[in-house]
Amino acid sequence: MKILITGGNGQLGNELKDILAVGKSEIGEIPDVYKNSHVTSIDIEDVDLSDADAAEIFFADKTFDIIINCAAMTNVDACESDPDSAMKGNALAPRNLAIFAGRVGAKILHVSTDYVFSGDATEPYSEWTLPAPNTAYGKSKLLGERYVTEAQPKSFIVRTAWLYGRQGKNFVKTMISLSENHDSIKVVSDQFGNPTNANDLAHHILKIAATNEFGIYHCTGKGICSWYDFASEIIGLSGNDCKVNPCTTEEYGAPAPRPAYSAMEHLMLSVTVGDEMRDWKEALRTYMDALRG
Repeated sequence: MKILITGGNGQLGNELKDILAVGKSEIGEIPDVYKNSHVTSIDIEDVDLSDADAAEIFFADKTFDIIINCAAMTNVDACESDPDSAMKGNALAPRNLAIFAGRVGAKILHVSTDYVFSGDATEPYSEWTLPAPNTAYGKSKLLGERYVTEAQPKSFIVRTAWLYGRQGKNFVKTMISLSENHDSIKVVSDQFGNPTNANDLAHHILKIAATNEFGIYHCTGKGICSWYDFASEIIGLSGNDCKVNPCTTEEYGAPAPRPAYSAMEHLMLSVTVGDEMRDWKEALRTYMDALRG
């Protein structure tokens, strides 16, 4: 099997490559179909997929069975101040990937976000909830979803949230670093969602992509918490002597709005490949143990 991973240098891309190399994740083994796969990994420095001509040149002599698109412009505030770049990275690049996938008959799995929703719910969003983004980031990601499914019906959309992995920057590493250098920190307590371990997400992505169960999936850590709860758990596990103080979103301030509530249900996972996502606290403990070596 020939697999293309875009955004290969990011948190999720690295987890996918590592799991494919050894044939299993922290949850367990991945489908046998991936044995002896040939994996190609690219990132923005290799080719700008939002440029149709550059994408055409890159794909000219290539074929793949599965394309997993982890690439995105994920800086919410930067997207708000530069919506053109958000459009290119989050909508046009996935569109060009999907056009190529349709041309060669490859399946495409596109990773999306909780930001496609308004973020003002009172219960977890299901896959059939109508999106209503209110940020440039969310709007560009929703357009990317639509471009992918229109260009290649053999597609999977996997929405996730609050992602952290072993490579690159993330909230967990930031909290650990802050707690090592401060006696106290402030973290917002009025935004709720699902922390997600990138290893768990990668495991499920590979399960999904091995099937023909095309459609929209929600895939996050199980359990709901606030960023304050998340930070408190991280610092508690770190053993650092740092107090976490709650604050409101308004007190914290940010150029782009954040979802007040963006937890998601896993209905599609449950009725197709099975939902093995770990509780967020369990997955975090495993991650923290791995960081400590």
